[in-house]
Amino acid sequence: MSPLEILREFQDHEDLVVRLAKLEIDSTRLTEYESFLTEEIKEAVAKEPGVLTMYAVQDQTKPHHVTIMEIYANDSAYQAHLNTPHFLKYKNGTREMVNSLELIDLDPIVFGVRDN
Repeated sequence: MSPLEILREFQDHEDLVVRLAKLEIDSTRLTEYESFLTEEIKEAVAKEPGVLTMYAVQDQTKPHHVTIMEIYANDSAYQAHLNTPHFLKYKNGTREMVNSLELIDLDPIVFGVRDN
């Protein structure tokens, strides 16, 4: 299913879990962190039907400031994600690299994706 189809299917559901994670990473370990993060996101979207989207971005002037937006079909999907081998590998593998973590729960207003 394309990102557009996923968002169309779920955008009106009140059960969506939308979470923003704002992290500050040890700048001397940023490449290592990015490797863990990339593996975790690829595994999550490939293996977990309840993981609708995950986007990771970094500040252009402070690349060790990373923001991750996660959208899950519902709370059960989110809770299941927290117990997957790939998430636990990421969490345990990056624990010493993360200087700070802020988790923000969000309510969706509207999703937009170009349909080409």
